[in-house]
This record gives sequence, structure tokens and C-alpha cells, in this order.
Amino acid sequence: MASIALHNIRKSYGSLPVIHGVDVDIEDGEFIVLVGPSGCGKSTLLRMIAGLETISGGRLSIGNRMVNDLPSKERDIAMVFQSYALYPHLTVAENMGFSLKLRGTAKDEIGHRVQSAAKILALEPYLDRLPRHLSGGQRQRVAMGRAIVRDPKVFLFDEPLSNLDAKLRVAMRAEIKELHQRLKITTVYVTHDQTEAMTMADRIVVMRDGIVEQIGTPLEIYDRPATTFVAGFIGMPAMNLLKGSIQADAPLIFRTETGVAMPLSLRPGTADPGEELIYGIRPEQFVIADEGTPATVVVVEPTGAETQVVARIEGAWAGDEYVTMLFRERIAVRPGDTIRFALRAASDHLFSAETGRRLPEVGA
Repeated sequence: MASIALHNIRKSYGSLPVIHGVDVDIEDGEFIVLVGPSGCGKSTLLRMIAGLETISGGRLSIGNRMVNDLPSKERDIAMVFQSYALYPHLTVAENMGFSLKLRGTAKDEIGHRVQSAAKILALEPYLDRLPRHLSGGQRQRVAMGRAIVRDPKVFLFDEPLSNLDAKLRVAMRAEIKELHQRLKITTVYVTHDQTEAMTMADRIVVMRDGIVEQIGTPLEIYDRPATTFVAGFIGMPAMNLLKGSIQADAPLIFRTETGVAMPLSLRPGTADPGEELIYGIRPEQFVIADEGTPATVVVVEPTGAETQVVARIEGAWAGDEYVTMLFRERIAVRPGDTIRFALRAASDHLFSAETGRRLPEVGA
């Protein structure tokens, strides 16, 4: 196993920069997830760690070795790709042991490693089958087994579950996490799916346009997003973000551009009254309250365990605000109904409208 250090890593294609000075320190045995929208640079960063992309600037270390110019085969890493990349004419056992065969590993040692990996991944009944006789989940386990037999210092996963159906993705998430807990191998995992990131990672690296927006544990990033981008990207449904300013009333309130008043847990002095800000509230922080603010139901989406409601709050001027609410309990409402809501205590988030950065909160 080994730690990974990325210091001021940059990547350009000709005159076009795509990675802009990324700094990430990954501890030995840690499970790190790189997450962000398509085109944010996460797969490019992973491929630079793997040695499949050249590094335009900065320093990349695996363990105590700088590996910027080291060939991929000498970095002691194993990569699992989005496509399974299995040889169709080779059996499961032959696919898993192929890289060891190329290295000249003894036949008995290959057999031992393949059997050991197959036991870990519950592939023992399938070792003599060809890939076309396997399900998608089984093929992905074979691809993982091919990585395990190499006994690498680092595992790299590039969106390995994107070709699977929703139910199988959930099962494979658990398998990959359990595998990491058993093997304790440093793992870097790329996905655009924030649910995968939240459920699997020790820490998450949120990326946008070739930069790192925030690094933290899943709950740190969910509870205290550093920017409006992170606030809107992490969480399903997304955080409600409303533009407006603080009003110097007693107590202080946030008033949106349309004139809707929202409660504040922000301590006085962190922003000037009238300063343009962005107010964030997670959908699950709304509660039904008899004396609360009225809102008109626009859309109701029941999922069984939860009910998602899109509602319109009438503003004092300049139009209305639309917000998404998420209720754990069953509520009997339909479009056109009026509901009254309140917010849970200290549940709001404030961001600078100019920079998008988070403002200090009560007690900070």
C-alpha cells in the first residue's frame, strides 16, 4: 500500500489548460472519490495518476517516489475501467491471470493468486466460463479480480458501475466498499454520481472545470458545502439556493429578491445588511407547521419512503420563489393545495453572491 500526493498538478492539451493546479494528499489505505460533472477533469486526473496521461506541471508521488515520468507498468497500480475490457476468447481464470502471465510469473503462483481473488469475489464457480456467459455484475467482478491478483499498492476505478442497471449498481457499491475494507489498499475512485461518492468515500474531492472546489468527508461536504457549486451538486434533491440580502430587522431576516422572508441563523456582523447573498436550504429541512409560511403545491412526487414537493412561495414583489421540499412522512397533498412550512433550527446556509464562497455561521 502507499499514499498518493498531488502537488500543483496541471494538465494542458497544447495551449488549452484543463487541470489548474490540483493539490490532494491521499493517505495510505484511504478510499478517495473524485466526483464532479462531465468534463470537470476527474478522469484526466485519474489517468495522470495511472500514467496514461502526461503531467504538464506539478509533482505526483506514490509512496515516497515521484512518478511524473515513470511508465504506468512501474507505478505498482491496478486500474478498473468503465468498460470491462475482458478478452472474449479467454476464460475468467485466464483473464484474471493474464497480466501475471505477461510478467512471467510462475504458473503455480498465478493459479494461487487467481483462486484467492476468485474466493474474495465469489467467482469460483465461474472460472472456466467465457465472459459472454456472465452477467454485467459478474464481468465487473472479473475486472476487479484482474486488478486484485496483481497485489498493487493502489487501486484506480474509472466510473466502473456506469454500465450497470440501478439495482446492480447498489449491490456493486457495497461489494467494492467491502473489498476495500478487507484489503485496505489505497483507492482512488472516479464517478459523476454523487450518491456513489457519498456512500463509498472516506473523503470526497469535488471538482469543477479542472479545479478542486472542496475536499472533505461525505458528511462534512453535505453539512457545510464550501461553495454554491458544491451545495447544488451534492445532495438529491439539490439544495435550494435563493438570491437576496439580509434585512436589518429585529431579529435579522433574509429577504429574497422577490420579497420572501426567510429566517436566519447567521451571527450578526458576518455580512452587512443589504449585501447581496445567496441563501441555501436543503429540501429535508422544511417541516409542516400550522403557523408557518404559506406555499402553493406545484408538483408532488411520492417515492414511498419520502414525498418530494415543489412549492411556490408568493413574494411581496417581483414574482414568486419556487422551492423543493422533502418530507420523510406521508403527506396528503396535491397540486394547487396550500401548505404552511417552517424550517428546522440553524438549517440555513449563506454564500457570497460575488464569490460563491460560504460565509461563517453561528458560533464560527
